[in-house]
Amino acid sequence: MTDKVTTMPDWRPQGSLSIYQGSTVHSSGTTYFLVRSGADDSKLLAVHGDTSGFQGTQLGAGEPLLCPLTPAHAAVLRGRLSWLSPVTLGLQTSAGFGDRLGLATPGHVRAIRRLPAAATSVAPIFAQQSVRENARTGRTPQQVLDDATWGLLEEGWCGPWGADADHLKTPAATEDFAAAGYTFFTVDPGDCVDDGAQVAAFSELEGKVRALPWDALEDSRQDLETRYLGNSYVVDGPAQVFDREMLWRAAAKYGAAVGHAAAMYRHIESRMENRPFELEVSVDETASTTSLAEHYYIATELRRLGVRWISLAPRFVGRFEKGVDYVGDLEIFSQQFAQHASLARELGPYKLSLHSGSDKFSIYSIAARLTTGGSAENPGSLVHLKTAGTSYLEALRTVSRVDGALFREILAYARECYEVDRATYHVSAQLEKVPGAEGLSDAELPDLLEQFDARQVLHVTFGSVLDRFGEPLRATLRRFEESHYSGLEAHFVRHLTPFVG
Repeated sequence: MTDKVTTMPDWRPQGSLSIYQGSTVHSSGTTYFLVRSGADDSKLLAVHGDTSGFQGTQLGAGEPLLCPLTPAHAAVLRGRLSWLSPVTLGLQTSAGFGDRLGLATPGHVRAIRRLPAAATSVAPIFAQQSVRENARTGRTPQQVLDDATWGLLEEGWCGPWGADADHLKTPAATEDFAAAGYTFFTVDPGDCVDDGAQVAAFSELEGKVRALPWDALEDSRQDLETRYLGNSYVVDGPAQVFDREMLWRAAAKYGAAVGHAAAMYRHIESRMENRPFELEVSVDETASTTSLAEHYYIATELRRLGVRWISLAPRFVGRFEKGVDYVGDLEIFSQQFAQHASLARELGPYKLSLHSGSDKFSIYSIAARLTTGGSAENPGSLVHLKTAGTSYLEALRTVSRVDGALFREILAYARECYEVDRATYHVSAQLEKVPGAEGLSDAELPDLLEQFDARQVLHVTFGSVLDRFGEPLRATLRRFEESHYSGLEAHFVRHLTPFVG
């Protein structure tokens, strides 16, 4: 039997220790809670009752065992408290929270809890990190999951949540995520997309189609044309009929990507060993937008190959740059997004995923409104919002307010690293538009987190900055964790409220 305990255990912490009041839970005769040491801002797990599987320090008879927050202890805790393990979330409106520092989950939880009461809400993915991000932060998939686990215990979260292995490009990249217990896998076959097919002369297309990996697609050009040519699909208007040029462009552009996504799906399925999981297919980090015919081709071919997916991230019109609002014509975006949403309902239903979704405030209400009404079981919006770097920027905002000297050092170093670090990101910030911190007062430093160019420079240099300033940055956030959590809470309430209906 498990009870969420709302009163403090009958234990008075000694010295500088204090209890996180929301963390206490009682299960099968054992009580668990987190404590904080005022001496060094570190955290410990307190276990009172059955301490098998835990190792730590017991200060006296009848006292709880105080244990370090290790991977082994996180695993034991997840085995005992089932809600601390991620699960699949289905077609419910959802949002992913990237956490590059491993300290943001309590703020994310508070934001979810602050959302207005509604018939439909937002299902959270509290552990989300890509291979690229882990490489730059020096973290592992297990560490990301464990950091989320401790944050959830700290805040007393007992609801369902997911864990996303983001932007997976190779089968090998999935291994550690599957072993750690992730439930959501975002495959990114973007390297297989041929953007040139969208503008190639018709005479070039035949060669591109002939060169497709037909074995991987379990198909042939003749069979492909038999299925599509002359057939039509309807998207909020007149039927669209596939002719040879439309089909060849779609197949030449996305055929290899479809084959790779199917191979990735099968590999993940084999590694999950009958454990439930959800798949997202992402082609958003490419140079050209995904047309409706191409969307139809991708979904239809994935389904033919037996792939089951919960969400798709096309390359939408406009620019989804890191850390800033949507750049583009909102009317055109709205028109095209509505058509993609119609296809997702017709061919699935499945969710449309907004990648680089951080801070895209101008399109949230549009996306939520146009994806509403997926099914009787899931009447909310068929949309998934994916955020990552914005939590890191909120951490920097906290530092700018409480430790101006450290923030100035970080900004100066980010300016040095920007031209190199920007290479793998879609950003347009101009370094000369980012003011040097030496010309700003301490009171003006937080304002840089509202400036387009400064946000992007700080956003994409996170790996370099953490290599040099990771320890003092984390120490500052631990020392001022309530300010950090409060900033995250307010920031994500603004992100999520448009999706609550």
